[in-house]
Amino acid sequence: MLGAVVLVSALALTATACDSGDTNADGQAGASATAGGDGKITIPDDIKDRLKEHGIDLDKWKNGAWKDWDKDDWLREAQDYINPIIEGLWDPDRMREAEDPERGVDDSDLSGDQGVTDPTPQAVDAKAVPTTYHANAPEAGKVFFDSPEGTMVCSATVVQDPAHPGKSNLVWTAGHCVHAGKDGGWYRNIAFVPSYNDSGMSSKEMETATKEQVAPYGVWWGDWVRTSDQWIAQGGQTGGDGASYDFAVIHVTPEAGGSGKSLEEMVGSALPVDFAAPAVPKVDSITATGYPAAEPFDGQKLYQCQDKPGRLSINADDPTMYRIGCTMTGGSSGGGWVAAGSDGKPALVSNTSIGPVSSGWLAGPRLGDVAKGVYDSVSDKFAGR
Repeated sequence: MLGAVVLVSALALTATACDSGDTNADGQAGASATAGGDGKITIPDDIKDRLKEHGIDLDKWKNGAWKDWDKDDWLREAQDYINPIIEGLWDPDRMREAEDPERGVDDSDLSGDQGVTDPTPQAVDAKAVPTTYHANAPEAGKVFFDSPEGTMVCSATVVQDPAHPGKSNLVWTAGHCVHAGKDGGWYRNIAFVPSYNDSGMSSKEMETATKEQVAPYGVWWGDWVRTSDQWIAQGGQTGGDGASYDFAVIHVTPEAGGSGKSLEEMVGSALPVDFAAPAVPKVDSITATGYPAAEPFDGQKLYQCQDKPGRLSINADDPTMYRIGCTMTGGSSGGGWVAAGSDGKPALVSNTSIGPVSSGWLAGPRLGDVAKGVYDSVSDKFAGR
């Protein structure tokens, strides 16, 4: 609907969340795009044919067919992810007006015996990150996507890629920011904008901001995404269903071909991910970062909360989550939680998943083997490229 589609995602990855995924580039049924002399990216005919096998016609898709959310045609399985780039779709107005995906929990839902849960933490006021954001939180950014409810936004973090040291194109966010869970499928037009509104402009100033001001390091589309099988099977729009497995990894590519630099090279940093972080009682402090969009925030500025975590257990059969005091609201979902990792250095150890309807605290999954399986599967898929 807004320009030409210039790239399509790979379509073949049938491993479960704990598997390594396809690692042989020659054997993958993935997208192979080549840049022409005009800088545009050409899509091979066989990739277009593969899209049609999923019932997707590229021309119709870019002209608005992606707005059809008929459940019978909504792709939901891990291997079905597809996200053709629609160049120019994410303009400043569309990004500014994106809403937060509601993920509130009623405190009364947590009154039962779900396992080990510490007392509700005292609220910690979110503090505005000093501008420029890139100088103070270079890995942070926003994830934009379309859902049946409309245009949505989450927060996310650039993370390291073991297959491409210093040249990562991986982004960490929440599962509910890419997939609707048990009652739906993959969201569409998923894109990441690092250092969104880097100079911290006001909402009024944002109304006339240029795309370069809003997205100084470009728009990066998710050409492959994985979340946990548990989130796909259990995740819900509200409440705590699937929250212990509410994480996702996005592999991104620049919207219009870019400069040839990776995302990590563009922003100058990427966080390591620690899948063996200390148990909750041994963590002295966690810092959560995000762009809260629900009142009293407006989603245009970056905030952080720092607190010593406690434990939250939604379901006795699921891993215990981290919980911190924090007044950030919806829109901060998916934002990275950073603590001293097992080696004592700063690392991503979780992401914002849920909070109470009234705000005051946030909870995020403790990353373990399932999270590492999701992460490794995305890294391995692009290891030979």
